[in-house]
Amino acid sequence: MTWNIPNVLTLLRLLAAPAVAVMFLYFTRPWADWFALTLFVSAAITDWFDGYLARLWKQTTRLGAMLDPIADKAMVVIALAVILGYSSMSPWLVLPATVILFREVFVSGLREFLGDTAGTLKVTRLAKWKTTLQMIAIAVLFAQGVFEHYVGMFAYGMDAALVKDILAGREEDLHGLRWKMQGMVITGHAGIWLLWLAAALTLVTGVDYFRKSLPYLKD
Repeated sequence: MTWNIPNVLTLLRLLAAPAVAVMFLYFTRPWADWFALTLFVSAAITDWFDGYLARLWKQTTRLGAMLDPIADKAMVVIALAVILGYSSMSPWLVLPATVILFREVFVSGLREFLGDTAGTLKVTRLAKWKTTLQMIAIAVLFAQGVFEHYVGMFAYGMDAALVKDILAGREEDLHGLRWKMQGMVITGHAGIWLLWLAAALTLVTGVDYFRKSLPYLKD
């Protein structure tokens, strides 16, 4: 086990995955949303740095090659579980999340079955884009949760007519409710579109991986 800087970054990303969920157990919202968003984005950035540094310093190891996909999948799976748990279980979120979760579990099981042969099936550029898009979509959805909580917090105690007048510009917006609502709508729509696009890429790369593994499954 070689504990160089790239491998340490990968391990930290792996530990950050459950920490994202823990934020909602020990902190109230919106602090939990902020901490989860910051932790997730910071961990996602290390996904690029650990691979780049490993190649730059020629420190690629079997440990890093094993931990890297596990950390990526743990981050995506746990973050999606948190987002779905705090959402209204909208089918616009549930369906793409189901595709992503199914593919990740299926490919992980397939890799385990193939054993050493799985190492010969190289990760494609499209698969890397898939992971990047998944993480961007999740980060945007966490941001949507931040805006949503602030909208609810500042609109608390107001009647529906007053909120409507503030959003329409007929009443003074003392708490920035209008731009918070716009932020919630924009990040919500962008997050869903990005998640659907990530789900499409996830499905395509899953089918591609299965197709490439077929020659080894004939027995």
